[in-house]
Amino acid sequence: MAQEAVSLFDGETLNGWKVLNETHGHDKYWSVKDGAIQCSSGGEKMKPTTFLYSDKQYEDFIFTCKFRLTGDHGTGLVNSGIQYRSSVEVAKPHKHWCVIGYQADIGRGWWGGIYDEHRRGNIYKADAKELLSSKFQEQGWNTYRIECRGDYHKLYINGILTADYVEEDSEIPSKGHFALQLHGGGVCEIQFKDIKIVEL
Repeated sequence: MAQEAVSLFDGETLNGWKVLNETHGHDKYWSVKDGAIQCSSGGEKMKPTTFLYSDKQYEDFIFTCKFRLTGDHGTGLVNSGIQYRSSVEVAKPHKHWCVIGYQADIGRGWWGGIYDEHRRGNIYKADAKELLSSKFQEQGWNTYRIECRGDYHKLYINGILTADYVEEDSEIPSKGHFALQLHGGGVCEIQFKDIKIVEL
């Protein structure tokens, strides 16, 4: 029997989520606007890389959401991502809290790949030719689908498969938090809505 999708965002508040490094002022970047979680640089160049992470942890799942990344590439990096199966801890050599784990990438030159944040770096470079030749709008609303079943990871943007990855390292945790990211760099903004999960 198939499990039903459960919403991870109520459309009005950040209940169920926490701002990473809130005591360092990162909470000023995150808000809810027009039914979407929004992280904005506020018209200035984004200085820190900031995360909003889920209270709960998940193992095998189908995660879906709509997202929109906007910004001025002339001002610096315009980039975001969705962390999954990630831990939240103080990572050496950093002296602040970090999100460590898989990231489904969002942004020019990175669409649909998998980056292993604070661990192994870029582990799956997506072939985005099919995506970019479709009706994909770089600064419009798009959909992400992340599927994890055991060691198998599949990522889709707008229904197009961008990553088909098998984890071969048994030491890598198979359970963790989701986290929404906005990368430091240019003048930019990321929005997420219709965030849902089916646990498998």
